[in-house]
Amino acid sequence: MSIKRGVFPIVLLAIAIAGGVLPTLVGSALLLTLLTQAVINAILASGVGFLVRQNGLVSFGHAGFFGLGAYIVALSATYHVMPIGFALALAILAPALLALLLGLAILRLVGVAFSMLTLAVAQAFYELVLHWRELANGDDGIAAELPPRILGLDLAMFQQPGSMFLICWAMLILLLFGLRLLVESPFGTLTLAIRENEERARFIGFETIVPRAIVYAISAAIAALAGVLFTLYNGFVTPNVLYWSLSGEALVMAVIGGTRAVWGPALGAVIFFLFKDAAGDLTEHWPAIIGGTLIVVTVLLPRGVSGTITMLLERLGARAP
Repeated sequence: MSIKRGVFPIVLLAIAIAGGVLPTLVGSALLLTLLTQAVINAILASGVGFLVRQNGLVSFGHAGFFGLGAYIVALSATYHVMPIGFALALAILAPALLALLLGLAILRLVGVAFSMLTLAVAQAFYELVLHWRELANGDDGIAAELPPRILGLDLAMFQQPGSMFLICWAMLILLLFGLRLLVESPFGTLTLAIRENEERARFIGFETIVPRAIVYAISAAIAALAGVLFTLYNGFVTPNVLYWSLSGEALVMAVIGGTRAVWGPALGAVIFFLFKDAAGDLTEHWPAIIGGTLIVVTVLLPRGVSGTITMLLERLGARAP
């Protein structure tokens, strides 16, 4: 067993235990709220990081999938379109299907062209929600009329920071474990091979567009899951959840954490949120501090924080008898 494979279960177990006891140690509801939002964004960043890792592509449009998931739950609950369980499933599956269909078309492009198309699609949804006031109340947002019980749990469990943190943390742990299994599967190996040399993979008989589109769809479903949790927690959605800046923040989180490790983007999201909150308390020009920090991390830690941690652990393991 390699060092990397040995490290991951230990790290996952450690963060699972830490998350389980954290609400009992944190007495501030404000801090728990911040941590819950950080975990929700960690799920979003994991979707972005998964796309970068497996396809080698940068998306500026994952806020579109995040917002679609959020709005499907909010609109369905408000207009009583369907039971909440079906709405939750649709909120994850519909963005995934949309991404799969889009991927079959736009994944033939690479680099900046792909990134700009993802941005255009997300901004199209943003403009639709912003100007269709009869549907979603425009820039004022929409309050989701969620039922008193969701999937057998009281609504209060989803809207109290302590209990919602545990729910989101459990979802994040399960997600990271599932992604780890996926990237080590034959499908994960195939997509990495396509990422490294798509032409060679095609020459030896592999279809390349469909696997890449599936990766794109999975990353969209992860982003939509984060949007669903966002709506359940806040009970309120505005068009800002579809805006490009959220996609940019998710990408920054993935870069800070590093995309080589499955858990890297999630770690980057937590670091980003805590650092953003601390910088915001110091100055209103905190975006400049975030930008400077991103430059430093990119130059000094090209593998991200997770890559540096993994490298140090490997060196320690190599020195051990």
